[in-house]
This record gives sequence, structure tokens and C-alpha cells, in this order.
Amino acid sequence: MTDPRRKRLIYRANYRGFKEADLLLGGFAKTYMDSMTDEEVLQFEDLLTAKDHDIYDWITGRLAVPANYDTPILERLRAFDPLTKT
Repeated sequence: MTDPRRKRLIYRANYRGFKEADLLLGGFAKTYMDSMTDEEVLQFEDLLTAKDHDIYDWITGRLAVPANYDTPILERLRAFDPLTKT
């Protein structure tokens, strides 16, 4: 069972207000949140403080990623395919 903090992050990832970000972030959170380390949870939580369009552009490679967001969790997000959930 997911703890309340992780449940809250899943919710935040699913309801960003930008559908493409919702699909990517929400799908990723639903798929991996229970297996994330505490450090990955912190990285994901920090990532969710950024603007939706920026996150989406970092994932798709349209914008350079600022150093503070260039983390292993963002790399995992870039490799995530919401259609196949891998």
C-alpha cells in the first residue's frame, strides 16, 4: 500500500492541468511510485514544483534541463512510454 505522501504525489502528477504532462507524469507515478527509493521520491517531488510546460519540454528534449532538475528520475521519465508503461 502506498503511503499518504506517495499517494499525494501520484495525485499531483495526474492533475497538472496540461494533458500531455498529466499522461507522462501521472502514468510514470502510477507505474513506479511504489518502487521508487526515498531519494527518487524527493527528486520527483522537486520536479513537480516546476512548470508543466517546462517539464514536458525537458522530457521531450525541446529545452535544456536546468542542473537542479537534471536527475536520474528525469532520465527515467524520458525513457518512460505511457502507452507501454516501460
